[in-house]
Amino acid sequence: MEYINQIKKLASQDKKNIVLPESDDIRTLKAAQITIEEGFANIILIGNENKINKLASTNDIELKGVKIIDPLSYSEIDKLINDFFELRKAKGMTLEEAKNLVTNNYLYFGNMLVKSGKADGLVAGAVNSSADVLRPALQILKTAKNNKIVSSFFLMEVPNCEYGYNGLFIYSDCGMIQNPTSEELVEIAKSSADTFKKLVGQPPVIAMLSHSTFGSSKHSDVEKVAKAVKLAKETYPELNIDGELQFDAAVVKEVALRKAPNSSVAGKANVLIFPDLDAGNIAYKITERLAKAKAYGPITQGIAKPVNDLSRGCNAEDIAGVIAITCVQCKEK
Repeated sequence: MEYINQIKKLASQDKKNIVLPESDDIRTLKAAQITIEEGFANIILIGNENKINKLASTNDIELKGVKIIDPLSYSEIDKLINDFFELRKAKGMTLEEAKNLVTNNYLYFGNMLVKSGKADGLVAGAVNSSADVLRPALQILKTAKNNKIVSSFFLMEVPNCEYGYNGLFIYSDCGMIQNPTSEELVEIAKSSADTFKKLVGQPPVIAMLSHSTFGSSKHSDVEKVAKAVKLAKETYPELNIDGELQFDAAVVKEVALRKAPNSSVAGKANVLIFPDLDAGNIAYKITERLAKAKAYGPITQGIAKPVNDLSRGCNAEDIAGVIAITCVQCKEK
């Protein structure tokens, strides 16, 4: 059984209200149907009800039980507009600009529903870019208390895999921070460790990845990762973290015995922290395509309320999986 089904089961114990703003996308509508049929979340679609129902009917999608909200006829639209204006007026936004964004941009309207408590979380990105999905979230919901940065991760489920936790891994950061500093890598590692514990329920074993293992190569990129490991151990001594480690040394016991025999992480890692966005993004796509792994994400961590991005190459099942993960994040909030 795919692990995501366990997350869906956990989500179903306390169903949350999740906004899907991309109502003109067939995959999104199909994911809404899957979610309602499997009963792990309540779904809110944003848009014109007649258009949404027509698109669904044309594609044999059943939306019974799904709530549809049209900003143009929403009874509390003026309050959402004024609240958004108050949030952004110090940045130079006018009331007219606030009205235009909240009324006509479903991502902004959806985030305001989350901000107002009408919804618990939001999932988008099947159509929109990551920047467009996350911009309103950061403007409206902002960074969570006690979090220094917002980052992202993928929950990777690799079939028939002896590594990680029964083939489960967190890959981070694969979607947001282009070239994190040592200090940012520390915060990415801490957030990812917390995420693994919440979603998988097992102790996180964190490897800071590099093309070097414990100084086998000399380069400023290697030094950045080594510094991050040192800072992480000082700042969060409770974390089981080590590096810098090459990928094989991090996950394969036989290699770890040769390259890093004294490490408590080498050969056991289930949380993989990549040195930059290029490495993380390439790695998750290779794992997904060549290992036929399930890749759920990019999921954000560090926003005050859960707003999650999708890969534009996702399918309806992927979206449903991210909805379930978002529900579990809502529980933690």
